[in-house]
Amino acid sequence: MRFINVGFNNMLNASRVIALVSSDSAPSKRLIQDAKDSGRAVDCTCGRKTRCVIITDSDHVILSALQAETVAGRLNGVDDGDSDKEE
Repeated sequence: MRFINVGFNNMLNASRVIALVSSDSAPSKRLIQDAKDSGRAVDCTCGRKTRCVIITDSDHVILSALQAETVAGRLNGVDDGDSDKEE
């Protein structure tokens, strides 16, 4: 089991991730609202702007303040060099 940091020391099991989506599009905004309404949303932004939406196999939606490229690099095992500071 491998965990990745999705921002502000919030960890996520890497094997449960299905998709990474940018939060800019209208479909992703609808996805976020539907998840919030049904209680499936986990907000890991600590009050910052949502930049990445992570969809898991348990149908949970995790909101992250990190860029999708940063989270993808962490999923692939690439160290981005700034693991101690948040974007």
